Formats: sequence, C-alpha cells, structure tokens
Amino acid sequence: MKQFFIALTLLMACISPSIAQSNLNNKADNIIGEYKGEQEGDHFKVRITKLDNGTYQGQIFWMENSTDANGKKMLDIHNPDRSLRNTPCDQIVLFSGLEYNAKKHRWDGAKIYDPQRGIRVRMTAEFTDKGQLKIRGTVLGIGESVYWDKL
Repeated sequence: MKQFFIALTLLMACISPSIAQSNLNNKADNIIGEYKGEQEGDHFKVRITKLDNGTYQGQIFWMENSTDANGKKMLDIHNPDRSLRNTPCDQIVLFSGLEYNAKKHRWDGAKIYDPQRGIRVRMTAEFTDKGQLKIRGTVLGIGESVYWDKL
C-alpha cells in the first residue's frame, strides 16, 4: 500500500506541471480571435493569431472606409518603415510578438502600431469585466486605451 502512494505521488508530480502549463496556455490563448474596434472615427476589425514561436500577432482584416474618393485602396502612407507604405490599410499588422504575462494576468512585451499617427508604442492587453479587450499604448509614461469587442 505504501508503494502505491509513493507511485501515485510521483505520478501526480509529473502530471501537475503539464496540467499547469496547459491551463496557462489556455488562458493565454483567450486573446485569439476576431475583434471590432474604433479609433478617431475609423471602424476596423482585427484578427489576433498565435505565431509558431508562441507569441501573438494582431492584423487588420477589414476597414469600414478602405478606399479613397476615387475608389482606390488606401495605403499605410504614414508608416515610418518606407517598405511598408504600400500595404493596404485593411492588411496592416498592428502588433507582433505579444506574450502572456501570467504574473500580471495580461499580455505585454510588444509594441503596437498606430497607422493614423505612424508611430509604434509599448502595449499591454487585458480583458475587462465586461469582456472587452483593453489595449493600452504608452510612450514615456503617457498612455491611451482603446477597447475592442470580440466578434
């Protein structure tokens, strides 16, 4: 009987870390999905996916007003990276490399791109009590928050 309890204890010691890691991954993956948002009158939809390296990426996949007055697709003309200025506005990668911070119960470790201003700022993301995804961008301690609704 004593050997049974020792074997059970060893088994639980081996299984517990994998269960804990699985629960952490499930919580971290809660951010995956499609969201709608609005900033300064621009309505858009963002798809957040998990990359092969375990981090998360957010990319615009729809914009309400994605064409100019001539019907031509608007481009990311404010991007400081000149090689990305021909990216259609409904294909812009807003952030990449976002990681789940289990201690703080939020995602961080990446910069978010603001296509309206052409800047990248440090970002955090967390869910509110209402289920919205709160995206906070900060630079030099000054920040702005936007709220995205999951589709």
